[in-house]
Amino acid sequence: MRAIAVSEYGAEPAPMNLPRPEPGPGEVLVKVIAAGLNPVDWKVADGMLKDSVDAEFPLILGQDGAGVVEEVGADATRLRPGEPVYGTFSAVERGLGAFAEYAIARADGPIAGMPEGMIYTQAAAVPTAGAAALAMVDEARIDTGQTVLVVGATGGVGQGVVQLAALAGAKVIATAHDDMAGTMRRLGAAETVDYAHDDQSHGELNNEVLAVHSDGIDAVLDMVGDTSATESVAQLLRPGGTYVSAIWSVNPDSMEAKGLRGVNLERRASADVLDRLSDLIDAGDLRVQIEREVPLVDAPRALAENRTGGARGKTVIRV
Repeated sequence: MRAIAVSEYGAEPAPMNLPRPEPGPGEVLVKVIAAGLNPVDWKVADGMLKDSVDAEFPLILGQDGAGVVEEVGADATRLRPGEPVYGTFSAVERGLGAFAEYAIARADGPIAGMPEGMIYTQAAAVPTAGAAALAMVDEARIDTGQTVLVVGATGGVGQGVVQLAALAGAKVIATAHDDMAGTMRRLGAAETVDYAHDDQSHGELNNEVLAVHSDGIDAVLDMVGDTSATESVAQLLRPGGTYVSAIWSVNPDSMEAKGLRGVNLERRASADVLDRLSDLIDAGDLRVQIEREVPLVDAPRALAENRTGGARGKTVIRV
């Protein structure tokens, strides 16, 4: 089967022809129609897991995908052949991932039936980014009337956070360049601020927010800020406020010393989380914006471009 894989950690991702995997007990084999690209995909290729997981090479990249159940292993009763599904398919220890014509998933794992009316390319963009967005809003305990700043709002996770925080009743301030301000407002942001994510702009961001919210805000949900940015932006929080980081840039002890709550995101996709996301999508409360679609052969280039940041939606790979 066609796949995008690396021969070792640090190697360049490349197209390869590899054997089709076979589902074991409790597993399903899915014919992949589309796969979603996430920053974690190139981080895995770089060796992010080398000290914690004994990977098998060649290692097929990609976590998120959508397709049709092709076969089911023994005791895999939750899903049936021919069923459209989406979910997470990464199994680094077996060299398996979603950037391939076929992928393996645990039938009781992070895989679910596709939301009604959703096409495969949209569904493939949901699992990792959607689960992260849902977890961030849950962890921040967003409530009606709160004011929330979303940093890195234009990417796949950020757009989900903007929508879910607004749905929870918060007044959302989203960081976005001017050409994305309209999109952010359509997704539920009440305000936007232009933020360049560099050291000199932290103070400018704080000044812009405080010019309108002089008494501070209730929560920061941050997709991109490093430790320095986190400490600076946290000055916007009222006593008792919450800072949630998607990239583990929070020092919880430092936050607690300032009377704040700091959280580094840990939760991952699961069948229950995907069911919640499906309900939100079916209800029209969560929309997925696809920035671009590329064929499988172009996935290595798309991974390289994703490294530069600045995403304005999800990249989806057509398998």
